[in-house]
Amino acid sequence: MSELRYDGQVVVVTGAGGGLGKAYALFFGSRGASVVVNDLGGSFKGDGASSKAADVVVNEIKAAGGKAVANYDSVTSGDKIIETAIQNYGRIDILLNNAGILRDVSFKNMSDKDWDLIIDVHVKGSYKCARAAWPYFRKQKYGRVINTASAAGLFGSFGQTNYSAAKLAMVGFTETLAKEGAKYNIHANVIAPIAASRMTETVMPPDILENLKPDWVVPLVACLVHKDAEENGAIFEVGGGHIAKLRWERSSGLLLKADDSYTPGAILKKWDQVGKFDKNAQYPNGVADFMGLLEASMKMGPNDKGETLDFKGKVALVTGGGAGIGRCYCLAFAKYGASVVVNDLMNPDDVVNEIKQAGGKAVGVKASAEDGDAVVKAAIDAFGRIDIIVNNAGILRDKAFTNMDDKMWDQVIAVHLRGTYKVTKAAWPYFLKQKYGRVLNTTSTSGIYGNFGQANYAAAKCGILGFSRALAREGAKYNIFVNTIAPNAGTAMTRTILPEEMVQAFKPDYIAPLVVALCSDKVPSNPTGGLYEVGSGWVGQTRWQRTGGHGFPVDVKLTPEAVLKQWKRITDFEDGRADNPESAQDGLKSIMANMQNKSGGKKSDVDDKANAEILANIEKAMKAESTGTEFTYEEKDIILYNLGVGAKKTDLDLVFEGNENFQALPSFGVIPFFSAETPYNISDIVPNFNPMLLLHGEQYLEILSYPIPTSATLVSHTKLLEVVDKGNAAIVKSGITTVNKATGKPLFYNESTVFIRGSGGFGGQKKPADRGAATAPNVPPKRAPDVVIEEATTPEQAAIYRLSGDYNPLHIDPAFAKMGGFKAPILHGLAFFGIAVKGVYRTFGQIRNVKVRFVGSVTPGETLVTEMWKEGHKVVFQTRVKESGRVVVGGAGCELVGERGEGRL
Repeated sequence: MSELRYDGQVVVVTGAGGGLGKAYALFFGSRGASVVVNDLGGSFKGDGASSKAADVVVNEIKAAGGKAVANYDSVTSGDKIIETAIQNYGRIDILLNNAGILRDVSFKNMSDKDWDLIIDVHVKGSYKCARAAWPYFRKQKYGRVINTASAAGLFGSFGQTNYSAAKLAMVGFTETLAKEGAKYNIHANVIAPIAASRMTETVMPPDILENLKPDWVVPLVACLVHKDAEENGAIFEVGGGHIAKLRWERSSGLLLKADDSYTPGAILKKWDQVGKFDKNAQYPNGVADFMGLLEASMKMGPNDKGETLDFKGKVALVTGGGAGIGRCYCLAFAKYGASVVVNDLMNPDDVVNEIKQAGGKAVGVKASAEDGDAVVKAAIDAFGRIDIIVNNAGILRDKAFTNMDDKMWDQVIAVHLRGTYKVTKAAWPYFLKQKYGRVLNTTSTSGIYGNFGQANYAAAKCGILGFSRALAREGAKYNIFVNTIAPNAGTAMTRTILPEEMVQAFKPDYIAPLVVALCSDKVPSNPTGGLYEVGSGWVGQTRWQRTGGHGFPVDVKLTPEAVLKQWKRITDFEDGRADNPESAQDGLKSIMANMQNKSGGKKSDVDDKANAEILANIEKAMKAESTGTEFTYEEKDIILYNLGVGAKKTDLDLVFEGNENFQALPSFGVIPFFSAETPYNISDIVPNFNPMLLLHGEQYLEILSYPIPTSATLVSHTKLLEVVDKGNAAIVKSGITTVNKATGKPLFYNESTVFIRGSGGFGGQKKPADRGAATAPNVPPKRAPDVVIEEATTPEQAAIYRLSGDYNPLHIDPAFAKMGGFKAPILHGLAFFGIAVKGVYRTFGQIRNVKVRFVGSVTPGETLVTEMWKEGHKVVFQTRVKESGRVVVGGAGCELVGERGEGRL
């Protein structure tokens, strides 16, 4: 294959003073192009400026016989950068928008400066450079643009809501440029690179950085911007010798009758169909066939309305709530009992009055969504709290990109993207304090797929999706759920061409039921981080699909020509290797797995690879200290727990607070830590984390002081102890110390071990550490047990036990249990743990500690048989299900209180 050349072409590279930008500049300089080396010379946080970085690269290109000139402007002055190309070389052919900075910080601590700087450099900067180049591209009927996204943008990343928003904005922006430029032979593509740079060198070890050098990214870009390239509007992930292509995948979804029976309950009742990616799934580049869906909907019978949701006591804020879709949202929340804050820049009062006349509660706030503090303050002043935000406010400034001006761009970005950020930021402290919040953000099909004449709108709307995905990761552990919808509703224009029945079915009223459902507590699975397209009685979920791609040997220099040879494999979605990445870890999986791919050797399985990011996250997490989580309980909570583990009405010391021996069972010690905050996210410390594949493996409990108070406020501190790599699974062990807040005296210590299928192979610790009693094997002696106790569970056992704090629907909802592979809801592991420990305690007296391994499941109503062997100061035990004989608790042992472990036997 002949060498790809760029002779006579002019390439502009932003942020070209180092890292990936420098690699681009040197490559194109070596292949015949004239290069404009742009670099402001600031830090990776966006501070300072210097001409030195660009000058060094220019001199290097010239010393090698190439042509180059420096530019020192900020990308927000993109017209000056492009003017440098025109003044020096008379044209511009290729634009690589590469400049970037980081301002990583958790959302609760993010400042407006942190947000605005990232959006300015990444989003406004890319727009300014592309807009300045566009007239030249159109005139010469040729142009190539590469915009830069990232895994953080594609999937959302903790502590990077600003960066995730900016980077996914690049996808919507690029897709629009591709559509507008196609007839002028202007191609725009977007890459999500992982490459060593000033931004990554502080968080990755040197050996990994070596394999992530920018040289692995350049060849793909070289192929995409070549004059013979055909790709346009495509998305690629690239790094470490691996390249793959991504596209959107849309589920066949849920279609219901669009009439008065189309309720939130009707959607929730058939929720599993919303995310159904079957043979009818689509791979779209535009809006769904809502006309066809509507025609099918009209032929359907009325819906089963399902459960009526109750929002009494909740406060819902809707921006842009004075008309259209926003008005429908406000009326819907009021209908289901919420107090509603109607925000609108023009007129919120009519909707407020409409709600009040119907007997509801509402207040208006006339302000721009950009003034998020004032908008949220209105909710607090009126109702004392805020529970739900629907970021709906928006404007349009549609214009072909060649005619778009900065004002049109800035206004749309400000209202949609910054307004969404500002309102959510103002509400976030209240959500964190109450450990509850629901955020519903609004993207559009223009954002997801791009749309002619809407480069500003597409960038803003896709940016909102990136923001939502990152925020969902930050909010999950605080019970703050964040979802995004792309709504389709009729307008005044459709009324003139459609039958009235269809006009009615296109009403925004048929968007509101999904919004209300997502803002409830009733979504049965994956309640946060979703993207949904909705309209006319139909709801579908949209996600990424990625090709299996191709991995090149990391010990051989990669060339554009080698990439072209594998182009079909890189871009083939139909060869059975495609997957659906959902996290940054998923995004890095193939890249990190390629690290051991060397020429002449067989590529090892992914299990043998060291995932540098995961290992670094584990090391960081093990050093992290928790701030402590309070848990307050009363005597009724003790009674409820005791009933949950099988106490009978005759056990007065367990169920009657007036009994002189009223007490908490020692196994109650597993309850206070259950809601304790961890100083880490489990998805950061194992790859491919899926909560549906998490199993509670072992539990160790130590009672540090008796008597256990029957009412108190406790504080639990969590620490990560170890993460073990089992090849096809991971084991995560955490330790939790619980103290009595009033006395400061330690009360309980727990070690909880979870087994996560599909999350191994990251190159971590291979064997668990020996932790004494917490990891003791507790093998039953080869003799008949000393004591055997039978106890029947009741069909309602799980329903009672869950009220002690474990609300996992796996234990109550048949549909959810079925998704988890169970025929019926199963009993909580810690519930039958408590039943077994109660048997030991009632037989032998106070226990010092207990360790168990969960090896099976229990269906409420089954009978548990606990067999006990007393061995000195220890009782070894196991628990079986009588009906099947299978062991459900094994490796179990209790050390007894007292020098010789005296008991009541």
